[in-house]
Amino acid sequence: MGILAEQVQFDEDVMWVHLTDGRILGVPLAWFPRLMAASPEDRAGVTISAYGLHWAALDKDISVPALLSGEAGANAAA
Repeated sequence: MGILAEQVQFDEDVMWVHLTDGRILGVPLAWFPRLMAASPEDRAGVTISAYGLHWAALDKDISVPALLSGEAGANAAA
């Protein structure tokens, strides 16, 4: 399955994604306006799966490969 997310945390400006290979990605929330505008409770509602990160309440999905390639920032519309 490759590299997977195992934990997600947030601070004021960054989403921190802990990966199964030991890396921790710091991703600017500005890449994801929907997450940036969300409440801490809604951000905490993430579901982590083999497909990536999913927030049902926010209708938002992010794949780990997209984060690793920087594609998420280049194409993040919401």
